[in-house]
Amino acid sequence: MLKNLNEANKCINCKNARCQNNCPINTPIPQIIELYKDGKIKEAGKILFENNPLSAICAIVCPHENQCRGNCIKGIKGEPVRFHDIEHEISSEYLEDITLKKTKQNGVKVAVVGSGPAGITVALNLALRGYDVTIFEKNEKIGGVLTYGIPSFRLPRTNIDLLEKRLKELGVKIKINSLIGPVVTLSKLFEDGYKSIFIGTGVWNPRRLDIKGESLGHVHYAINYLRSPESYDLGNKVIVIGAGNVAMDASRSAKYFGSDCVEIFYRRDFDSMSATKHEIHEAQNEGVLFKTFKAPVEIVDEGIIFEDTEVVLNEDGTESLVSIEGSQKLYECDSILIAISQIPKNNIVINNKGLDTKNNGLLMTNEFGQTTREGVFACGDVTNGAKTVIEAVVDAKKVCDSMDNYLKQFIK
Repeated sequence: MLKNLNEANKCINCKNARCQNNCPINTPIPQIIELYKDGKIKEAGKILFENNPLSAICAIVCPHENQCRGNCIKGIKGEPVRFHDIEHEISSEYLEDITLKKTKQNGVKVAVVGSGPAGITVALNLALRGYDVTIFEKNEKIGGVLTYGIPSFRLPRTNIDLLEKRLKELGVKIKINSLIGPVVTLSKLFEDGYKSIFIGTGVWNPRRLDIKGESLGHVHYAINYLRSPESYDLGNKVIVIGAGNVAMDASRSAKYFGSDCVEIFYRRDFDSMSATKHEIHEAQNEGVLFKTFKAPVEIVDEGIIFEDTEVVLNEDGTESLVSIEGSQKLYECDSILIAISQIPKNNIVINNKGLDTKNNGLLMTNEFGQTTREGVFACGDVTNGAKTVIEAVVDAKKVCDSMDNYLKQFIK
């Protein structure tokens, strides 16, 4: 039974498909919809998986309002086609039904450090090309941000578990609780026979507010909170600082796990928020409140002091955000979650010579994903900062080609 046939029938099969043109990974959307309408689910699933192995996940977490759905011609005068619903149905069924056969091995070992979207993509892609791949994951489960950064009520773990199963079918070895850097270094990996190393460790260090009171007992960083929200006792009233997708996930999780009053405070307006409109609306629908033009000044035992802000026009035509004098006010709360972006952890950089970083701590790479140390490649959030899952997959596919070209010299 086709669950989304009505959606598929809405598609007018544009010759110049804006939905596909605005998909970061160029998903052949009209082709997939036609196959779906013909009941060729397996064929459609194969195309989606080979183009994007995380298709089933991207169908849930992609910012569709800026990509396929937001550019559907039907949306100009009515409701756009919800292709992501069709994609999720096809890709989830395909991921569950397929069995991947181990490719003929070429005898070349590759290490993949981190098992987030980029790491999973690289591991799958290189394993399919015959490389002997081992994933090193510092946590007890694979998935990276998919497992430890996105709430399970928004992204069920089912498809991540299925991806792990498919990886193992291809012969990929997964070492959990394995932190690369302090003890097992990159040099040690090379000594043990790995010919190339991919780093996809993401960005897990929270960025500080750098205001007084940030270390008090009722203050938590949202990226840490999202790792195990069920373990926290935030109390009834929670204030979240920031307006990106992490802030939305943290606020929704706080509501989900029992806090009645959850408020997001942001120094600018709604149009300036980095979270997708969909995520903002979801938070609002679940009862999260928003206060805009509020900048944090100091955290105290009773809560947090904010001051009002406003946008002013400069003489040169640019805009500046300024504080309004005398507007400071204490907002009482039980807990505070800080969600103002993340930066990379530096375990690998500190303990391994030859890896250069940019001023913001992100790994430096060239256009091919090569770091400043020979044989070491990287992409995803650890090189670009916190971006979307689909951007990590797109970059990872390019890096796979670069690594394959580099590794061919070792194939006998």
